[in-house]
Amino acid sequence: MNFTSQGLTPRMRPLSSRKSATLSILDVGTSKVVCLIAELNPAEANERLRGRTHVARIIGIGHQRSLGVKGGAIIDLENAERAIRAAVDAAERMAKVEVQSVIVNLTGGRIGSQHYAASVDLRSGSVSDSDVKRVLAVAATHAIKPGKAVMHALPTGYALDGVPGVLDPRGLVGGKLSVDMHVVASEAAAARNVMLAVERCHLEVEAVVASPYASGLSVLVDDEAEMGVVVVDLGGGTTSLGVFSGGHLVHADAIAVGGNHITMDVARGLSTRVSAAERLKTLHGSAISSASDERDMISVPQVDDDERDTPNHLAKSHLIRIIKPRVEEILELVRDRLNAAGFSAQAGRRVVLTGGACQLTGLPETARRLLGGQVRTGRPLGIKGLPEAGKGPAFATAVGLLVYPQVAHVEHFEPRASGAYFATGTDGYFSRVGRWLKDSF
Repeated sequence: MNFTSQGLTPRMRPLSSRKSATLSILDVGTSKVVCLIAELNPAEANERLRGRTHVARIIGIGHQRSLGVKGGAIIDLENAERAIRAAVDAAERMAKVEVQSVIVNLTGGRIGSQHYAASVDLRSGSVSDSDVKRVLAVAATHAIKPGKAVMHALPTGYALDGVPGVLDPRGLVGGKLSVDMHVVASEAAAARNVMLAVERCHLEVEAVVASPYASGLSVLVDDEAEMGVVVVDLGGGTTSLGVFSGGHLVHADAIAVGGNHITMDVARGLSTRVSAAERLKTLHGSAISSASDERDMISVPQVDDDERDTPNHLAKSHLIRIIKPRVEEILELVRDRLNAAGFSAQAGRRVVLTGGACQLTGLPETARRLLGGQVRTGRPLGIKGLPEAGKGPAFATAVGLLVYPQVAHVEHFEPRASGAYFATGTDGYFSRVGRWLKDSF
């Protein structure tokens, strides 16, 4: 069975580099749902962000606490739909436009990578467009595991007569053309459920993008992606990682542990409410110990809501001793996944931390110790109109979804007429009914 005969998530139409467009995206995470509406205008050449053809200006933003999502996957369709509707409605009111379709991300569903290679003999002695299409089509015939949904199929490099590193083979002379293809896939059910939750809001899904890919598109400059970098997105329910090299995404993975697990550890360890644990983690939490932790005291509310109960006062060191092991566990899991995939620690490797949970004090230092290499915190780049609160690492994936249409043309899939795209169990019923109502009335 090849991935052209399996369910593919919807594909975007190419975005003209000379035309403006208005796009809407939906970041469905474990802790928050974000809807952004942006105008994309053709951009002038940018030395740092050479791969971007447009500049995005935010005209509408909706931000809502996530409901019905756990570990990046939909577990309660009605609650997820309610959260999505609220976020989209807020963005529509601000932008004064009606959203009809969105680009959505996927974090759960065991995101993983597969690599394929293919070769074809050249018919005329030089590489033509048809030769490139033939070798990409051959690469797309490799088998993937049943029950998987293909989100991205990225050519990562060409070789001509065994000589690798060819950026664009068209017009070059040779006898055999080869290509390496990187396929990012997830569990089919997870992709279907995210699409179904969106369609129940009478919205069409334009594309489903893997969160680690979107995060990398948002926070990396072109030179970093070229030299090699690992993007670690620490979200609420998941930690996803994307490895970029040679300007391409070459590996994607996700772990079902994130910032919410740290919060739950604090709530259990200090016998307090989850909301209070989140506040303690944000205001006083740290991934590294300091000499003053034993002297600094923190106020810990009790579990019940009785205002007559006096809060407990504990040394800050108690909080640090709860947080530190969980942070180290997450980063060690990331390190082990990279090692298992063949991207083990090496001198000079760059690590970019993003996602809301990466803002914990001391986390970059801990990552530097456990992962090695140079570590920095990644924030969205090259975006206009974001409020101050939206310029942090927590909005990296959402902004990356606006960048994705500018690079989506490099992916290779069979044409839409093949009928190989995912239905959601309702065969797009809600989406089709919505379009019929708009056209008829």
